[in-house]
Amino acid sequence: MKKNTLIVGGSSGIGLALAKDLSEDNQVFVASRSNDSLSGLSVTHIPYDVETDALDTSLLPDAINGLVYCPGTINLRPFKGLKPEVFEQDFSINVMGAIKTIQSLLPQLQNGETMSSIVFYSTVAVQTGMPFHASVAAAKGALEGLSRSLAAEFAPKIRFNVIAPSLVDTPLAAKFLNNDAKKSNAAGRHPLQRVGNATEIAALTKFLLSDHSSWMTAQTLTVDGGIGSIKS
Repeated sequence: MKKNTLIVGGSSGIGLALAKDLSEDNQVFVASRSNDSLSGLSVTHIPYDVETDALDTSLLPDAINGLVYCPGTINLRPFKGLKPEVFEQDFSINVMGAIKTIQSLLPQLQNGETMSSIVFYSTVAVQTGMPFHASVAAAKGALEGLSRSLAAEFAPKIRFNVIAPSLVDTPLAAKFLNNDAKKSNAAGRHPLQRVGNATEIAALTKFLLSDHSSWMTAQTLTVDGGIGSIKS
């Protein structure tokens, strides 16, 4: 039986890679600001800006088996140059958008015959102190805490897990990889000598949505080319 999966922010990067993968065997809904990149895919698009819109749940089925929340930010600047407004916007997109989305979908997330699964994306910088990451690490750290709290509150009906990557080659990270020198420097900082790609993060997400991970909840899985754990 096909599962109903909603990908928020599924029109770009990891979300788009996941939509392409899941659409072969699942009923996939993509909630995003644009749908230009979804042409030709067997998905249903729902216009949605996590900061300004209310999610139109009437366009979704009665039961949602999987929810993936992709919206994120990468503001890497010295702390003294980060205005409070930057922290507020990062928190709004990364955390409040997720909260608003989940609250609007709770009836559908709890209405399936089996457990539903929710996946968030964090960053390796939450558990590994990195300079210039204050704003994004603060927001993603809150998201990790939210995930563990909700995993406790909604077990066994809903599972919550988080993927914490290092730099992944997506449109969101394009400004850090927009020339050969930047690409080489970014790769060289990782023991595995490369940055991540959207397809491999999507593959792990697919696992966390599947029944193969049905005994996993409240976990943060770090996928970072080794940068957070070893020195090369």
